[in-house]
Amino acid sequence: MSIKHWPEQERPREKLIHQGAEALSDAELLAIFLRTGTQGISAVELARQVLTQFGGLRSLLSASREDFCKGFGLGDAKYTQLQAVLEMSKRHLQEQLKRETVFSSAEHVRHYLSAQLRHSQREVFAVLFLDSQHRLIRYQELFMGTIDAAAVYPREVVKAALQYNAAAVILAHNHPSGVAEPSQADISITSRIKQALDLVDVRLLDHFVVGDGVPVSLAERGMIS
Repeated sequence: MSIKHWPEQERPREKLIHQGAEALSDAELLAIFLRTGTQGISAVELARQVLTQFGGLRSLLSASREDFCKGFGLGDAKYTQLQAVLEMSKRHLQEQLKRETVFSSAEHVRHYLSAQLRHSQREVFAVLFLDSQHRLIRYQELFMGTIDAAAVYPREVVKAALQYNAAAVILAHNHPSGVAEPSQADISITSRIKQALDLVDVRLLDHFVVGDGVPVSLAERGMIS
């Protein structure tokens, strides 16, 4: 049955308008993006098939162009639209951080870091450079690793902090496995970077580990001393 024949409260677009985007399932959100299904298959059913094929929304959003275009009902047009949507989301969150004090918008920080790092298939180590009011000066991805680890050098973090005249920094990196639990190596490199930043009077405010759920804050866990 075509979606237009469904009860209005069950149609994804109408459901989003009346209940908000958070009320929709992954398949319903993807169906709105796809707009139409194929012959004999509604957009929602097509979305379910695509999510099954890719193993979930996370894998779909991080898929390469080649892999994405192999998906049933997908292609270059959908790939470019999706990349544009993802980039707009990142830029919107970045603009929010530039206008606001980071400490007053912790959720914005988490959302921004998730948008930037969650879908990367390899480990990325990034830094938020902040001014004396803890507003964003610049976000920069400093180190790229394999799927297991990133080589992180404290001196490069210090060098960049001085370049941007930052008063404070927030560290962040992703775990491509999706599990955001900090490792002993994460705790160790955080301590080393903090010691290096202390020498140039730059504060280390936090270190977030990004996975599938809510990014984990080492500061909240008492792991930054």
